[in-house]
Amino acid sequence: MGVANLAGLPPDGLPEVAFAGRSNVGKSSLVNALTGRKTLARTSNSPGRTQQINFFNLGGRLMLVDLPGYGYARAAKTDVHAWTRLVRDYLRGRVGLRRICLLIDSRHGLKANDAEIMDMLDKAAVPYQIVLTKTDKVKAVALTACAADIVGKLKKRAAAIPEILMTSSRTGNGVDDMRTVLSMVAAPKPLL
Repeated sequence: MGVANLAGLPPDGLPEVAFAGRSNVGKSSLVNALTGRKTLARTSNSPGRTQQINFFNLGGRLMLVDLPGYGYARAAKTDVHAWTRLVRDYLRGRVGLRRICLLIDSRHGLKANDAEIMDMLDKAAVPYQIVLTKTDKVKAVALTACAADIVGKLKKRAAAIPEILMTSSRTGNGVDDMRTVLSMVAAPKPLL
């Protein structure tokens, strides 16, 4: 289900895990890799193709949410501002939102607009976890340095989950680890 405004959001019932990140960071590709379906979420080499919030119901247990990217997009500025506002409103007010997977391109590391989203999530007390993407395109030394830099910055963040996940949608590396995390988020919370 695709949503272009807050009024169109599905009922807030299932636990939700949202995928946020800069345009072209690999959100849709990771959704496809996690579900084992190559065309479930539309992918593109052009930044800004996802222009609405896309909800994927995983068997009535969990809702994966593919958010439009922030930063550069090949779209009109008014459209970019509209979907950026939609994403920010969604992130601040969704009761079933259990976790944000904040995707960071491992080739580039954290950028200023990533820090802005992290600031907003910290203020809203929305738990988020950094997921490094495209790890197959980075040498091991550079990947280790990128991860260490991010871990150091996460120590000062109130809502950040300290564990970083590393993934490659192309090779499948880290996808099983992501599935494990998602199954823990989808599991019902114990009463005691």
